[in-house]
Amino acid sequence: MIDTHTHIYLEEFDEDRVEVVRRAREAGVERVILPNVDLDTVAAMQATSDLFPGYCRMAMGLHPTSVGADYREQLDRTKELLFAGDYCAVGEIGLDLYWDKTYAREQEESFVVQTGWAAELDLPVIIHCRDAFSEIVALLQSGRVAPFRGVFHSFTGTAEEVRTLRKQGDYYFGINGIVTFKNAHLEDMVREVGIDRILLETDAPYLAPVPYRGKRNEPSYLPRMAQRIADILSMSVAEVDGAATANAFRLFGQW
Repeated sequence: MIDTHTHIYLEEFDEDRVEVVRRAREAGVERVILPNVDLDTVAAMQATSDLFPGYCRMAMGLHPTSVGADYREQLDRTKELLFAGDYCAVGEIGLDLYWDKTYAREQEESFVVQTGWAAELDLPVIIHCRDAFSEIVALLQSGRVAPFRGVFHSFTGTAEEVRTLRKQGDYYFGINGIVTFKNAHLEDMVREVGIDRILLETDAPYLAPVPYRGKRNEPSYLPRMAQRIADILSMSVAEVDGAATANAFRLFGQW
């Protein structure tokens, strides 16, 4: 299995990072992708990748909740890092209007700029979209965004929203621990996405699956997401694992 979205470089893992990766490997999680947050997380992300050679790939981007008044300077430095480094994607980037709408326009501009980098470098995009579905669809339809391939990470939308996005591009959808929540009701969405466009992810340390809900998440819990998806799609866990792994390699490349 590949955890296509995990933040094990964050301080929540400073005390037991090696053990976290050991547990992940024992659980069958053979690789992980580390999406960046902002300039303050780059060093920790790089150090974590260096600690586990061949196990991690990194993505570089400016997260929408880190977009502020100085976003142009942040973007300039982020671009330097992206174009000079070895990254498998641009991310995570997108729109987040849940916490604060103060910099909504700047978030949109940052998304346009960073998807442009992805198109220039022929890299996929890891998209964060929270409380901003209509806004991101409008942006995709605006003509301002260069065509790109990518994944809508932590996707919890409806089957209808999946159909709406598919009119904009051939995207993948990251499914994490929320799919195990009894009140999430994501079954129709998962079926609409289908196994050929599902990516497995944890978003650790956030969004731990049942029965760990509310606790720190970690990559070793990924099989629980695979099991729930298998139940919804009437497949075996091995079939979900095989298909999701192939999807990850197709989008992000082999390593």
